[in-house]
Amino acid sequence: MQPFLPLLMSLTLLTAAAAPVDGTVIPLWPEGVPGAKPGLGPETIVDGRIANVSVPTLTVFAPGVDRPTGTAVIICPGGAYQFLSNDREGIQYARWLGTLGVTTFVLKSRLQEFGHPAPLQDVLRAVRLVRSRAAEFGVDPARVGVMGSSAGGHLAASSGTLFDHAAGRTGAALDAVSARPDFLILMYPVITMEDPYAHAGSRQALLGAQPAPGLLDLMCLEKQVTAATPPTLLIHTQEDKSVPIENSLRFFQALTRAGVPAEFYAFEHGSHGMGMKPEFGTASAWPKRAEEWLRDRGLLGKQ
Repeated sequence: MQPFLPLLMSLTLLTAAAAPVDGTVIPLWPEGVPGAKPGLGPETIVDGRIANVSVPTLTVFAPGVDRPTGTAVIICPGGAYQFLSNDREGIQYARWLGTLGVTTFVLKSRLQEFGHPAPLQDVLRAVRLVRSRAAEFGVDPARVGVMGSSAGGHLAASSGTLFDHAAGRTGAALDAVSARPDFLILMYPVITMEDPYAHAGSRQALLGAQPAPGLLDLMCLEKQVTAATPPTLLIHTQEDKSVPIENSLRFFQALTRAGVPAEFYAFEHGSHGMGMKPEFGTASAWPKRAEEWLRDRGLLGKQ
């Protein structure tokens, strides 16, 4: 058996090299950020919140070493399109999903300094990139989902409704890869841009103070749902004073009308941006409900 030892070691090293490494940062646009704006100054990071993004990236988080499932989730942190709640709604969720065997990619997308369509371009590029490099990351290209919270929920829902829209393409070769997610997880998402249920801060940061009616309609995502929108899990609370629960209700109703498989947990208690805090009664058990949903859809089993 001794002569086979070097071969075995080589295979082991190749396998290790192919596995995703925690904390690896991947630029979304190595060929150059579309519509780049020189002179914006450096990014800022304060209390786990990132602002003034000019170089979008994905940060990789590997699944639990003994339980990789081949499922991938791109995570879009919230922050009203003004900043990214990277620690609470990015890294924290990545660590949790890793315990379920999911490979995660935390998206650092462009924000109010660019406005629409930059965030849409970034999330669709992220889906295309992960899918095109699925073998490298050890994931199934048919198991690439997007999760988002608050305004990040709007971005995630945009990926599930506008994945084929011209505004999400830049003319790059990677545009040929499908940008349609295979599933969505939306946490207290911004969905509509119409009063009285719109989140005014997100709307202004993304679309400006006086968006054209056509653009406003486009980004009312309850109006963009079709039968091609992927299966969706929605989580929201009645007590959310920042983004009314009607946002999720409207999206769920549109999904139901279109015949899209969907599940909606509407909890009584829980603040906006609750993350994984333990003090919100039944709402704090949402990670277990999400795990059950993923398992029921066959996303936590082996490839």
